[in-house]
Amino acid sequence: MDQRICPLIKKCGGCQYIGMPYREQLKKKQKIVEQLLHKYGKVQKIIGMEAPEHYRNKVHAAFAFQKGKGIVSGIYQEGSHRVVSVDECLLEDRKADEIVVSIRRLAKSFKIKAYDEDTGYGLLRHVLIRVGQTTGQIMVVLVLGSPVFPSKKNFVRELCKLHPDITTVILNVNNKRTSMILGDKEEVLYGKGYIEDRLCGKIFRISAKSFYQVNAVQTEKLYRKALEYAALTGQETIVDAYCGIGTIGLAASEHVKKVIGVELNRSAVKDAVINARINGIRNADFYQNDAGKFMIQLAEAGEEVDVLFMDPPRSGSTEEFMNAALCLRPERIVYISCNPETLARDLQYLTGEIEDEKGKSRGRNEKYKVVEITPVDMFPWTTHVEVACCLQRKDL
Repeated sequence: MDQRICPLIKKCGGCQYIGMPYREQLKKKQKIVEQLLHKYGKVQKIIGMEAPEHYRNKVHAAFAFQKGKGIVSGIYQEGSHRVVSVDECLLEDRKADEIVVSIRRLAKSFKIKAYDEDTGYGLLRHVLIRVGQTTGQIMVVLVLGSPVFPSKKNFVRELCKLHPDITTVILNVNNKRTSMILGDKEEVLYGKGYIEDRLCGKIFRISAKSFYQVNAVQTEKLYRKALEYAALTGQETIVDAYCGIGTIGLAASEHVKKVIGVELNRSAVKDAVINARINGIRNADFYQNDAGKFMIQLAEAGEEVDVLFMDPPRSGSTEEFMNAALCLRPERIVYISCNPETLARDLQYLTGEIEDEKGKSRGRNEKYKVVEITPVDMFPWTTHVEVACCLQRKDL
């Protein structure tokens, strides 16, 4: 591996494929997906990225004090909570990295101490930056261990002088001994407290705590593939499960009769409702609830659903959710996965033999078949790969 590509190759561990040509990365990911999923259906060629660098529109920097260096900022070394000092990352938005460096320097000049995880003393814990890929809007979230921030107005003023393209600055308070980055309390120090970005022809409002895909360029390709799989005619009722700020459902809204979105994160649901209003979309309703419980309620209410979009976390879906999906009997299920291993497990449940924890068969579910699978490289230079999968009810 070439140290000239990244000087932190041996310290960081975040880019597992850093020394590998991009074409080889795509071949490797294609092979991984095919090995895991080929028995369920045809795996199409992976959709790669034309310019696979500096794609992350969300940048998180941890802050710490290190002897001989003073205050440092960067990422946690893989498998530890030791901060590796980073000024520029091959994956991260360049402007976001520049802002992190400026905050580190300002913290020194303002004599702001970095938070110490062991003692609980210090102020500056993390900085989170979100960049609108198409709008250029920039959010800076200062995560502090206390709501008391001396000279905060002067600090923000100096930061915005250095980077006038910053559109909002938020103070987030996390005073708990936790590995979670963001705390519950927020204060807007500058701007509106959110940014907007454009995706699939729609405008999306993004707040500090809302989920938004970190690679907007590839997300557009992923969602267009998902909409292609849905084969929408304009008459469908669709469910956007794990909907976040409503990206998939709202992207599909002009091609369907009704959109039902469900998401557990209250802040994201609030953004989804606002996003529908911003885009003049009136056929979309969003609910704050556990996706599995909500799906059961829909099934019990006799709601007819034509297409189910599901985009669960890396741990995959739950049996509760999938059972509810089987009860709803949508014509098609479009499963977007960020973990091919849990996708394989869930496809086994949705299409084939169901096993218990000991590997013993509990019968078969043959209501759905996989039509097609397409991997999308959302995370170049890493082992991660996103997958869009189309399932169709067998009795159609």
